Amino acid sequence: MGIPRLRAYSGPAILSYGFRPFFFLGALHAGLSVMLWLPMYAGELDAHSAFVPVDWHVHEMLFGYLPAIATGFLLTAIPNWTGRLPVQGPPLLALVILWIAGRAAVFFSANIGWEAAAVIDVAFLLAVTAAAAREIVVGRNWRNLKVLLPLAVLACANGAFHVEAHLQGTSDISRRLGIAAAIILISLIGGRIIPSFTRNWLVRENPGRLPAPFDRFD
Repeated sequence: MGIPRLRAYSGPAILSYGFRPFFFLGALHAGLSVMLWLPMYAGELDAHSAFVPVDWHVHEMLFGYLPAIATGFLLTAIPNWTGRLPVQGPPLLALVILWIAGRAAVFFSANIGWEAAAVIDVAFLLAVTAAAAREIVVGRNWRNLKVLLPLAVLACANGAFHVEAHLQGTSDISRRLGIAAAIILISLIGGRIIPSFTRNWLVRENPGRLPAPFDRFD
């Protein structure tokens, strides 16, 4: 018998797989954030955020939009890596609510306090990192443990962003650390998936000698 790929699930389709809510909400948030940032930057809209407008925009692209897309990808890819069933239903909804709570907390951080906003905001990436770690460890998929490192660095950079913005009035080091973590994550995943697709096509076309596979040098 084949290994089941999904649990028996009868809830909303958007909560049946990780990419469905997070790709949708991430893309929606990115578009709305740009629309909000323009009047904020021009001084025509008060975001009630402890961040200056430019920092709010940087934060929401780097620690709002990007984690949503990364989470959607990881919650879809990890079951393929480990052979375990995907996160869906109430656990997935809990992650979605935590992400939305982070966006609201950052937007109203001047009202609720920067410390509370930081805790709520950082909790999402920590929860995603913990969920990914659990699935990889339980599935004994040790080769993908390295994915957790840029995720953890991104979470730390997010926390540092709040502290730096509070102490310095703007962010600098933390945003660079977040961008570096994002580049490493993209390089790690893309550096494996793109060559894999290319190799599959070449094997089918049988052109002769194949490129060297991904190894420790890469």
